[in-house]
Amino acid sequence: MKKLILTTGALTLTLLASATMAAVAPAEAARLGDTLTPIGAEKAGNAAGTIPAWTGGLAVDAGSVNADGFVADPFPQDKPKFVITAQNYEQYQENLAPGQIAMLKRYPDTYRLPVYETRRTAAMPSSIYEAAARNATQTKLVRGGNGLESFNTAIAFPVPKDGLEVIWNHITRYRGGSARRVVAQATPQVNGDYSLVKFVDEVVYTNTLKDFDPAKHGNILFYFKQQVTEPSRLAGNVLLVHETLDQVKEPRMAWIYNAGQRRVRRAPQVAYDGPGTAADGLRTADNLDMFNGAPDRYDWKLIGKKELYIPYNAYRLDSPTVKYDDIIQAGHINQDLTRYELHRVWEVEATLKKGERHIYGKRHFFIDEDTWQAAVIDHYDGRGTLWRVAEAHAQQFYNVQVPLYSMETLYDLVSGRYLVMGMKNEEKNPYTYNYEANSNQYTPAALRNSGVR
Repeated sequence: MKKLILTTGALTLTLLASATMAAVAPAEAARLGDTLTPIGAEKAGNAAGTIPAWTGGLAVDAGSVNADGFVADPFPQDKPKFVITAQNYEQYQENLAPGQIAMLKRYPDTYRLPVYETRRTAAMPSSIYEAAARNATQTKLVRGGNGLESFNTAIAFPVPKDGLEVIWNHITRYRGGSARRVVAQATPQVNGDYSLVKFVDEVVYTNTLKDFDPAKHGNILFYFKQQVTEPSRLAGNVLLVHETLDQVKEPRMAWIYNAGQRRVRRAPQVAYDGPGTAADGLRTADNLDMFNGAPDRYDWKLIGKKELYIPYNAYRLDSPTVKYDDIIQAGHINQDLTRYELHRVWEVEATLKKGERHIYGKRHFFIDEDTWQAAVIDHYDGRGTLWRVAEAHAQQFYNVQVPLYSMETLYDLVSGRYLVMGMKNEEKNPYTYNYEANSNQYTPAALRNSGVR
C-alpha cells in the first residue's frame, strides 16, 4: 500500500491506496502558457478563423458593476451573425449537440440558437494559473479514479489524458472561491405557468475558513448551504452539504432542516439521482452545477474535442433590466435573450457501470475548453433514449476574474417541462465573493438557527 497526500489549498489529507494514475511529464506541462492557455485550452484559433486566439480574456474592470451588483455587457453592439432554427439546422448540425437538435425538432417554432461572434473572454487570477501548473505534474487519480492525490486549489488536470480527468476538471474548476448568492428557480408547467422558489446559497471552501485547521477539516473540499426563502410554505428549510474530494472513501455528508417540523435529519438522498431541492422531480441531486458529486457510478470515455455552438457571454440574459417573466416561456426559456458562440469543447461520454443504479443510463458531456465548465449535457434513459437536455448559460464576471453560470436549464423532452435555476435578474446584490465564514456555521447543530422564518 502507498501513502498518498491529498491537498486542497492549504488542506492536506493522508490516504492509503494501492495504485495511482500518473500526472503528465514536465515537458507536457511546459505547454501551459505557451501553446496552451494557463489552464489547458488551445491558445490558437481554429483554421477557419471562426474561433479566435485566446489573448488573456477580459481585463479586470471593477467599475463595471452597477448598484445591484450586475456587470455590464462588454459587447453591447454585437448582433447575431445568423440564427439556427428547425428549418436550417442541417447546415450547422456538425457543430450542434444531439440534444440541441432534439430541442429544435421538439419546439420548431420557438427554440432557436442566435449565434454571435466568438469572444474568448475567460480569465482567472494568476494564483489559479499557478495552481493549475503545479497540478499538471503533481495531481493524480487514486482509488480507481474516485479521489485525488496532491491536488491544489483548482483545475486538477489541465493537460487531461482521459474522460475522467476532464470530468474532475469540471468538478474542481475555479468558481471564485467562497461565495454567497441569492437566486431564483422555476419549473414551468407545459403552458408556461410557473411559481418561483428563491434560495440563498453559500459555497465555502475549507481552506478559506477563518478557523481553518487541516487536521479538523480532513477530506472536505467545501461546505454548501442552501436556504429556501420563498415561497412561504418552504421558507426556512435549509440544506447543508459537506462535499468531500474522495466520496467513495468518505461519502458526501448532508443534512436537511425542516422548518415546519423544526427538525434536523441526515439526507443521504442528496447525491447521485436523489431528487433535487424543490425541483418538482425535474432534476437529480447530481444535475446541480450541470454535474456534481462522485463519478464512481459511470465509465468515462473521452471522445475528443470538437467545435460546438454553446451558450456563452450571457450578459443580456443576465441583465437586471430583464424580468423573470421575460425569461420563462412554455417549453424553454426565451431564446431571443440567449447568445451562442462557436467554441472548442471536450466531448466525454459517461455510461452507467454494470450493476450500478442511476436514472440516467448515459450522459454525453460537452465541456468548454477555456473554463472547464460543462456547457451542454445530453441525458439518456436506461433504454438509450435521449430524455433530458441541459444547457448552461455562462459569462465572465470580469470584475472579479470568475467564469460562472448565469443560469442553468434542464429540458425534459418527454414531459415538455423544464427547470431553470440560478436566475438573479430581479435580486439586489445577488453575489458576495470572498465570503468569510467559520466552520461552526456549517454544522448540523447550526442549521436550526439558519432556518428561522
